Amino acid sequence: MTFLNAGIPFRGEGPQPLLRPIPSGADYPKNALGPLRAAVEAVRGMTLAPIAVPAQSALAVASLSVQGFANVETLGGGFAPPSIYALTIARSGERKSSCDAPLMAALRDYEREQSKAQRDALTQWRNAQSLWKGERDRILAEAKSGKGEKRVAAEVDLDRLGPEPLAPPSADRTVTEPTFEGLTRLFAEGQPSLGIFADEGGQFIGGHAMNSDNRLKTLTALNDLWQGNPIRRTRSGDGAYTLYGRRLAVHLMIQPEVARGLLADGTATGTGFLPRFLITEPPSTIGTRLSSLSRRDDAALGRFGDRLRSILETPLPMDPETRELQPRDLRLAPDARALLVAFADTIEQEQRTGGSLAHVTGYASKAAEQAARIAAVLALWGDLSAPAVTVQDMASGITLAQFYLGEAVRLSDAALISAETAQAEALRVWLLERWPEQAQRLDRDPATITPKDAMQYGPNALREAKVARKLMATLADSGWRSPCRKARLSAARRESWPTGS
Repeated sequence: MTFLNAGIPFRGEGPQPLLRPIPSGADYPKNALGPLRAAVEAVRGMTLAPIAVPAQSALAVASLSVQGFANVETLGGGFAPPSIYALTIARSGERKSSCDAPLMAALRDYEREQSKAQRDALTQWRNAQSLWKGERDRILAEAKSGKGEKRVAAEVDLDRLGPEPLAPPSADRTVTEPTFEGLTRLFAEGQPSLGIFADEGGQFIGGHAMNSDNRLKTLTALNDLWQGNPIRRTRSGDGAYTLYGRRLAVHLMIQPEVARGLLADGTATGTGFLPRFLITEPPSTIGTRLSSLSRRDDAALGRFGDRLRSILETPLPMDPETRELQPRDLRLAPDARALLVAFADTIEQEQRTGGSLAHVTGYASKAAEQAARIAAVLALWGDLSAPAVTVQDMASGITLAQFYLGEAVRLSDAALISAETAQAEALRVWLLERWPEQAQRLDRDPATITPKDAMQYGPNALREAKVARKLMATLADSGWRSPCRKARLSAARRESWPTGS
């Protein structure tokens, strides 16, 4: 059905497009997931959700598990942590949580067990600390009561007593919506490798850490952690200290409405925060997820959970006192490096003025490093002692990095669309696809519609009469509609608009 202007052409022209069509995203390259593919397909088979959703979860949790063991070689001559920041955009009902839970199950079980062990260790620590403090107080009291030899003896006793026993670190590996201060404290008192994982990421995006007062501080801190830079903290009450060797993985799942505002945020893009994310908004599968089509593969999920558990139980390489990670260098095999160089050069050329990536240089300039990080995650997931990133791992990393770069291009265009234009487009599509059938049920002429009809039966955004009139006016300004006022119409339908049906 063609949607044409049913009234007088607008200013002598035909209908003007409301927005430039945004191309559909490419199919997710599941073959490039390597050792993660079987588990991802198992979750897809269970939930019938878009495969990109469990793929994001698998990549993020794999990154969290391996990021503390090695830094991957980059083309700049340095090494970067294989930490992945993932942003999954999917509307409510897309089964985001159902995709995330099976892939996080082994991690959640491990955290629960470690938390119980930590409670037991905490009891022992409190006892040891009390004994230490009591002995220290006794030595100091004796030193105060005497002179000369007693003071010298006290110093010897204090040296023999040693430092205060260290509290057992927090067992948590993940947090949901931390502030920068809370995250820093957890890094100081807990594990040196952490993840921000939220299947309702809007709580983090709209939370305290990202409000107007804290936004820039949070963005900068997360950028530094992605780079592997130390955390520097200076506070009048806490003093100044620096935490070295900390790693962070991130997976935020957010709804499209939240994503549009974030993607259009100049600060989030300009600071390099969003370009550090692997972003995807897969096409919805809602309406096609028939239970008769679902299938289970418990064996694949079992293997994934066993591998995740094995990595989590492997001691992290770190300083026992400062808990600073001491990851090894994971180099690129010569053919893997050559492949990455060719990819980087191609991306660089497309960033020139007029090039296909000229408007997304923030994302494009990080594509080669993203490919190296993904390749390292796949290599380490397969073997924590992998001697190098192979050309096969790199080919997979590049394929996935290309996909995510394509999504960044597509979604950055979508983010520039105003909310009003998006609503007007939704109304136009509804008029084409749904109104003729609705009008027939109401015994109405499908060629016209009133604002009241649009408000009562149309998209949810049109639940107010003034909104319906405004969006119809937007369509009229673009030549898609013309008001049709005729004396023969009833008073209720006097303000009617042709639909072009």
